Amino acid sequence: MAVAGDVVRCGSVRVPATPAIAADARLRGVPFFDVDDLHLYYEVHGEGPPLLMITGSGNDLRLSSPATHPLNRNFETLFYDQRGLGQTSIGPPNPTMADFADDAARVIGAHGWESCHVMGSSFGGMVALHLALRHPEVIDRLVLCCTSPGGAMASYPLHDLAELTEAERDARRLELNDQRAADDDEVAAWVRRYMAFGENPPETTAGVAGSVQQMKARRTHDVLADLGSIAAPTLVCAGRYDGIAPLANSERLAADIPNATLEVFEGGHPFVLQDRRALARIRDFLLD
Repeated sequence: MAVAGDVVRCGSVRVPATPAIAADARLRGVPFFDVDDLHLYYEVHGEGPPLLMITGSGNDLRLSSPATHPLNRNFETLFYDQRGLGQTSIGPPNPTMADFADDAARVIGAHGWESCHVMGSSFGGMVALHLALRHPEVIDRLVLCCTSPGGAMASYPLHDLAELTEAERDARRLELNDQRAADDDEVAAWVRRYMAFGENPPETTAGVAGSVQQMKARRTHDVLADLGSIAAPTLVCAGRYDGIAPLANSERLAADIPNATLEVFEGGHPFVLQDRRALARIRDFLLD
């Protein structure tokens, strides 16, 4: 990343020159970056090596409590609402996966980092894959959680859930989040509590439209043929019972990314919350 005048060039993306902007935003207590066409909400927590967290479909930081994330104990962790979600503006219509990846690169530059560790979960993992291909210079180490390379190894098409009745949709979501739920009442009860946690997000002007944009971009996600070009040391993390991003998809990621390791945890799509070994393994990988 090179600094020239009043902009930082991050790959092919131009963003405002940023250490001063980030410092000024903190001093004014304004947790927003104005980068190109987005008014982007972010939070920074903890101290240590820099870590960018890219969250999954529909995530709103007002619900996911980034201030209490366990990795804040070891890292300076930057969380942000993706375009159209939470408190970030929606931006131009029909963003592509490349746009979401460029947003992540803008966030890194806007906070004054030349590079950082990156952890992407679910849709955020897809964004992280595109980031690794489009802006490899900004990633030190990469963690991919419950995600897929797309194409012939795509995650479950979540947009198909809209075609089901409410009862059918709830039952399908239960099984997708953890395939054990159909036969294990204890797992099913846990997953229901997990699913209920994010069902009533704060009112936003763009939240529904933002989620729709994510789903549209997600349909075109396919980096299967390009995985061999990812240079960053990579930890691929999977839930053994994940019905959204099946284990086979993570196995393919780990097989095709040159410097990748696969770790399988006892859980479904939200395995990070189900298996206490997961965050410890991620922390150790990033601190290595």
